[in-house]
Amino acid sequence: QVQLVESGGGLVQAGDSLRLSCVVSGRILSSTYMGWFRQAPGKEREIVAATHWSGGNTYYADSVKGRFTISRDNAKNTVYLQMNSLKPEDTAVYSCAAGSAYTHYNYWGQGTQVTVSS
Repeated sequence: QVQLVESGGGLVQAGDSLRLSCVVSGRILSSTYMGWFRQAPGKEREIVAATHWSGGNTYYADSVKGRFTISRDNAKNTVYLQMNSLKPEDTAVYSCAAGSAYTHYNYWGQGTQVTVSS
């Protein structure tokens, strides 16, 4: 079993930055993939960024490339999402997830709200 707890959301202005954190506990394998997702009101959930727990390639949605960075600190069992140059369209509930592939996630956090005002 894996537990995920996000933090770091809030209300910011366009152009500001935020860093989201996801503390991971439980049975994490070196083969685990970690992803950040977001869901805006009235929209489907979409993947924002993903990485492998052991490092290597990362994935970013086109809408956040060059602005968001996913990283991890294995010693702290934490995955981060650094979000720069935030836009109002980034407003959403952001959740982290753990799974066996970039496209398959079994465990989810409760989410943290990010609101970007214009």
